[in-house]
Amino acid sequence: MTAPDLVLRNGTLIDGSGEPRRAADIAIKGDRIVAIGAPGTLRGDNEIDVSGKVVAPGFIDVHTHDDTALIENPSMAMKASQGVTTVVCGNCGFSPAPYSGPKPAPHNLSLIVKQERFLTQSFAAFAELVEAARPSINGAFLIGHATLRYSVLGADLDRAASAAETTRMRDMLDNALSDGAIGMSSGLFYPPAAHATTDEVAEVAAPLGRHGAVYTAHMRDEGNDILAAMDETFEIGRRAGAQVVVSHHKCASRQNFGRMRETLPKFDQAMKDWPIAFDVYPYVAGSTILRKQMLDRADKVMVTWSEAMPSAGGRDLKDIAAELGCSIYEAADRLQPAGAIYWQMSEDDVRKALSHPQAMIGSDGLPLDQHPHPRLWGTFPRVLGHYSRDLGLFSLEEAVRRMTSLSARTFGLAKRGLVREGHYADICVFDPATVIDTATFEEPIKPAQGIVLTLCNGVVAWQGGHPALGGGGRVLRLQELKKEAA
Repeated sequence: MTAPDLVLRNGTLIDGSGEPRRAADIAIKGDRIVAIGAPGTLRGDNEIDVSGKVVAPGFIDVHTHDDTALIENPSMAMKASQGVTTVVCGNCGFSPAPYSGPKPAPHNLSLIVKQERFLTQSFAAFAELVEAARPSINGAFLIGHATLRYSVLGADLDRAASAAETTRMRDMLDNALSDGAIGMSSGLFYPPAAHATTDEVAEVAAPLGRHGAVYTAHMRDEGNDILAAMDETFEIGRRAGAQVVVSHHKCASRQNFGRMRETLPKFDQAMKDWPIAFDVYPYVAGSTILRKQMLDRADKVMVTWSEAMPSAGGRDLKDIAAELGCSIYEAADRLQPAGAIYWQMSEDDVRKALSHPQAMIGSDGLPLDQHPHPRLWGTFPRVLGHYSRDLGLFSLEEAVRRMTSLSARTFGLAKRGLVREGHYADICVFDPATVIDTATFEEPIKPAQGIVLTLCNGVVAWQGGHPALGGGGRVLRLQELKKEAA
């Protein structure tokens, strides 16, 4: 073998499998890991001594809205700084492609797309835009059911789709999967998908099983009717013949605090019969569009952006309402279009969900927000530092497994999520003693501490507290992933 391009020497290897850590050297050639050996046994053209540091697979953020951020901000510092090397985009029913609906983009879709040129009629065209931007990390893409609805139903959205319209949406999804998308997402909690029936979604999702693709769901309800929403989600996945992923699992609003004791056993039972998974984020507050219907469910609401009142970003809605001399409901109307952070979960429920052995980690950050939720910059170091090291909810090996191999297996990201010979060189090196999130609700745009090095496909994406030139990221297409897995 010719000399490796890079050797990480004397590190503590946590390989993503959940097995105990061990001391090791790791050699990288091109985009692959080519050798793993005892400390001091491997030599290369470039060597980095990582004594005292953990070498782990690059983290996989399974729930993002980074679709256009990969193009507009290819350094992807908010993710590379966390050790993230792959983002799964197109969640909650919203994706930039395939789109042939009204322009400018409807409010919900504008959360992830600000420039019309990113709304492409085919997934292949969008993937080309991503690749041309040469992002520092990988992107895997879901097709949004709401995006398909906008494209086919136009402005007539307050109803279920007809049989002919359902067929058109199904064909659009089928084509996008053939072009490399890895699955479909739905967001039945939001308009315009809230008017869709279970049958509509299941029939649109029908190509998923044939392609071996996944179905992810922001469920119709995460509050009072959460158990029925889980049943609906599982039914859609089974009818489509697809792996099911429940997005950002939570029990929302104070009257539902404690209901993880119901939902987690329900997951356990369902997992016996069908491939079902879920992801969580390590915070008691969520973030989405500003909706009057959600105000009563939250203990506190912070505005993240407002086109009508840009100065509202980062401020408490109650304070804004007082300044405007109106109720919080009228203030919400006057700020539109806008986004918000909602404090609506209990810490005990968050810890229970995080502790489940099948819980993946997803940030659900909104990179285009003026004052984003801190999860955009802090999710993965928060799991490593706060929940694993400081609170001891689970071992570091287990934390890494949930953020790497479990995610790779669930989403079919072959040859990623493990530090193995022959796998892609997606790697995070971090200091287990100091790794921690620093982003807060008051100051959300701050890189974490303790992330020493992030490599994506063997290319440096983050080092020494700064983004690198990068450019090593790729679009992970379904067909290529299937070939890798064969």
